[in-house]
Amino acid sequence: MTTNLWKTLVLLAVPAGVAGVAACTRPADTVSGREIYQDYCAACHGDSGKGDGPAAAGLAKKPADLTGISARNGGQFPLVKVMSTIDGYTRREDRGSKMPEMGPFLQEGPVVMVDTGQGVSTPTPERLVALAEYLRSLQK
Repeated sequence: MTTNLWKTLVLLAVPAGVAGVAACTRPADTVSGREIYQDYCAACHGDSGKGDGPAAAGLAKKPADLTGISARNGGQFPLVKVMSTIDGYTRREDRGSKMPEMGPFLQEGPVVMVDTGQGVSTPTPERLVALAEYLRSLQK
């Protein structure tokens, strides 16, 4: 190969390599609980979380009003219980529930540690935590 060809290859390879390293070190995009809610929950629970989404009319049982979770729990938002309900863990025995188990849809992506009580930290899908935190923001 000629010297000019080598110089050209090096000049092309260096920027590509730098771009590749930059892509690997770029901070991860923040997970949006609101976007997850809009994608998976709003059709039944409505944009505001009151159980009045467009699909609610076709259901035998009205979807829960998600804005009153804290009120129904003594003014405290039960994060672990909410995540367990969304995931489907607490509903697996309740065959009458029409809400789908959302756990499989929320598994992709990073895992974060969540205090699940008494100082116990549990690895939890970041998307599940983001969705539950968004529901916390809807409380009246």
